[in-house]
Amino acid sequence: MSTEKKKDSILPEGTMEINPKNTAIVITDPQNDFLREDGVAWDLVKKSVEANHTIQNLEMLLKAGEKKDLKLFISPHYYYPTDDNWQFGGPLENLMHKVGMFKRKDPLSLEGFEGSGADFLESLKPFIEKPETIVASPHKVYGPQNTDLVLQLRKHGISRVILAGMSGNLCVESHLRDLLEQGFEIAVVADATASAVLPGLDSDQAAKVNFRMIANATWDTEEAIERIEKGKFN
Repeated sequence: MSTEKKKDSILPEGTMEINPKNTAIVITDPQNDFLREDGVAWDLVKKSVEANHTIQNLEMLLKAGEKKDLKLFISPHYYYPTDDNWQFGGPLENLMHKVGMFKRKDPLSLEGFEGSGADFLESLKPFIEKPETIVASPHKVYGPQNTDLVLQLRKHGISRVILAGMSGNLCVESHLRDLLEQGFEIAVVADATASAVLPGLDSDQAAKVNFRMIANATWDTEEAIERIEKGKFN
């Protein structure tokens, strides 16, 4: 059973209660460039997406949250033509610009957005496109420091976050770190994320190690759904 406590670790088990009044689901970058087979980053993340069953787990997590009326926040990643003029960036930033990842034609228009790499994965749209879903302003690197996500969470009375999405060691972990510093409690659903797996660089494993060490709680999707549906608190 996923809720069975691990007894082979020196680290105590993390805890976080779920209360619909102050708990929300936050999903980072549930977009085609990561999660669709023709996405520009698919070859980098395919191995861990398939191993974690990331897409299916995101679908199940959002379904469970919808059933229990948990608020849903989306933190997307977009680049506009003006971002092409940035004068410096890290290796993955530069790669994203080079391959046109999360590219949109205009910040004020949705022309060309539907079905593009920047668009949301089709199977997640029934949850994301609901009127009550809060889509934050886009992050440009990895974390939410320059978006309105924290403002939106605070204004909706949220102090606890169930966090998942793409990619684990970059945007998910960056959101985890910043939201913790902002005073939120965070439970990461580790198998509803995925990361690039490159020769000598298992980013998925790196992410899961840090989730376990940093987050208030680390769950798999089964445990997250059980806690959402049955109110199984620590």
